[in-house]
Amino acid sequence: MRSDVVLGLGGGIDYELTLSAPVLDALVEEYRIGADELDRRAEIRTERDLVISILDHLRHGEGGEHFVVDPEVITTFAARMPRRITLGGSSVRAGLVLSRSGIDPTLHLVTVNDHLRRLLPANCHYVCSGTEDSSYPHLIAQYERGLRVRVGERELTAARANRLIYVNDPPNEEMVLRDDLGDLLSRARVFMFAGLNGIRRSDLLQDRLATLRRALSRLPPEALVYYEDAGFHVEEFKPIVQRALLDRIDVFGLNEDELQSYLGRRVDLLSADHMLTALRQVRTIVPARTLVVHTAHWAAAVGERAADWRAALDAGVTHAGARYAYGDDCTDDQLDRVRRGLRQPQAVTFAEGLERRWGPGLVCRPAARLDVEHPTTIGLGDTFVGGFLSAVVPVGADVGGGL
Repeated sequence: MRSDVVLGLGGGIDYELTLSAPVLDALVEEYRIGADELDRRAEIRTERDLVISILDHLRHGEGGEHFVVDPEVITTFAARMPRRITLGGSSVRAGLVLSRSGIDPTLHLVTVNDHLRRLLPANCHYVCSGTEDSSYPHLIAQYERGLRVRVGERELTAARANRLIYVNDPPNEEMVLRDDLGDLLSRARVFMFAGLNGIRRSDLLQDRLATLRRALSRLPPEALVYYEDAGFHVEEFKPIVQRALLDRIDVFGLNEDELQSYLGRRVDLLSADHMLTALRQVRTIVPARTLVVHTAHWAAAVGERAADWRAALDAGVTHAGARYAYGDDCTDDQLDRVRRGLRQPQAVTFAEGLERRWGPGLVCRPAARLDVEHPTTIGLGDTFVGGFLSAVVPVGADVGGGL
């Protein structure tokens, strides 16, 4: 199979749902949860643990990703409210954007099932390392701004809309790579990958990293390699992945949650002072050729050739904004409306100030101004990546290498 654009390394099926106050209020009462128990870092073994994790994220208006010890917890919770079955995984969602943009990607998957076959567009080709069908849905729970939940005498209010990811997925945890991945990459102009964050065993991680490096060595010199970071289920594995692969990555992408995880603190995303310090600090932690940070308000590229990615950043924030406003069924007209629409005023001021203070080597593009009563917060980062790549792929052969 020949493809100019290869996306991996895994993917699957999501249970998408929107959290509601009545359901959460009832669960708080049923499990007698107190405000002093809220801690997202605790291991999630029961539905009670899951609810505590959700509430802790909600009170800060933050997103996140967590491993759930018992997959039945995901099934039980998802059955409590209306849900949609959708395609999931960073590479798969990015592939959907490319597909709608007229680009035919090839996906490397670790498992397939009837849902995936039914939902994948005809021009999204795939290869799979799995030998049999399986389905371990990820719970993707979004909440809207202003959602209120009472916990004891305290009322928690979501300051902004966001999404949470809860996972127990053995095929993506094992992340078996196909022996012929190198052959596939040998003809690629773009390789985007993610999903290593789900691996939970050190020996497996080392094996997959060695296999991946061998495959990456087959890429043409001019190929672009884009890596999208994510919430690691074993946090200690994050620097191991970086050390093993950073020299082969041209663009290293992460969202605001991962940015703050690296920093170990929350930052004001619209303060040029705060972000100037934050980006300088994260550049020492992740010394990538080009670091791309995408947030609810802006997206920035930092590196010697940051200016080369200005159009890709614009495409990324446009596609993510269109998904936020219009969801999965966004039309070309709606996408164009977001592209030509107003930007967030504070984000415009922030971006101009950050570029001026940083100087050469940083480009920051403000996100669209969107007043939406019921936004989609699921898959925005993945959609940003797909939009970013959609602006890169049509360019001539010199799209990467040596950045």
